[in-house]
Amino acid sequence: MTIEPGERARVEVPVARLPTQTMLTLPVEILNGRRPGPRLWLNAAIHGDELNGLEIIQRVLQKLDPGTLRGVLVAVPIVNVFGFIHQSRYLPDRRDLNRSFPGSSGGSLASRLADIFMTSIVRGSDYGIDLHTGSNHRTNLPQVRGELKDEGTLRMARAFNAPIMIDGDSPSGSLRRAAAKKGIPIIVYEAGEPLRFDEAAIDIGVRGIRNVMGEIDMIRRPSSRRRNRCLLASRRTWIRARRSGVLTLSVGPGDTVEKGQPIALVRDVFGDQRVEHRSPAAGLVIGSTRHPLVNQGDAMVHLAREVEQVSSAAD
Repeated sequence: MTIEPGERARVEVPVARLPTQTMLTLPVEILNGRRPGPRLWLNAAIHGDELNGLEIIQRVLQKLDPGTLRGVLVAVPIVNVFGFIHQSRYLPDRRDLNRSFPGSSGGSLASRLADIFMTSIVRGSDYGIDLHTGSNHRTNLPQVRGELKDEGTLRMARAFNAPIMIDGDSPSGSLRRAAAKKGIPIIVYEAGEPLRFDEAAIDIGVRGIRNVMGEIDMIRRPSSRRRNRCLLASRRTWIRARRSGVLTLSVGPGDTVEKGQPIALVRDVFGDQRVEHRSPAAGLVIGSTRHPLVNQGDAMVHLAREVEQVSSAAD
């Protein structure tokens, strides 16, 4: 398929057949700008139950006109089509697709899908934005993650203007690491929880993507740019349950905590035996569980540490 300058088209990239022989495909929309510019890809639902990114991409696409666009936008609202159908984080082989990159054409189902994405979408791109939510009954404060020592990645993260930027290396097998190894600046936007739409998180995501597109000269920048203040953190800590029981949290995403501050209470089923959990450090809560039952060792609160204020561009 050839997409002429100033046009848009939808493409179905073949992935694999179900046991019924029904073909599953990767849905892709491509906008080829009338004028030359960078190539940016957007993707969501690498984990099939993380849906905020799907809605973000839909809203971004609705506002774009390839006739005024510079460069090429490649949008993939659902990467893990298998998990999406079953409302599951994982693929049918129980593998995590975001631990399977860059993949292999002759490997497992997860590895083959990762290889298709790298070959069809990532290859030839100049920038990437990977959209996620929390997992396993957890919700995340809107945040951007990336290897911010890379100037191109830091530029994107600042432009996105999420409430906080998290600097750090990406996990082995993740799309972020695979793209970074190819020298492609990529940021991950984490916001909300699985299987639910979060309107505030979606709105920040839509504006963030448009901010990035303006920063890299794909669309017109706002006539007046203002500098906002956002937060930057370089360390993260999960606070875990010391015993099993019924959980009551006294903090949530966006709350600032001090070292030693009570943040959670775990009780037995009668409420008699109680274990209080205190914050091991000062920081900002960037995620928490929404499940009232915990087992010993379960993650309860995700804390960003060594938080500082930095300037960030916004529309």
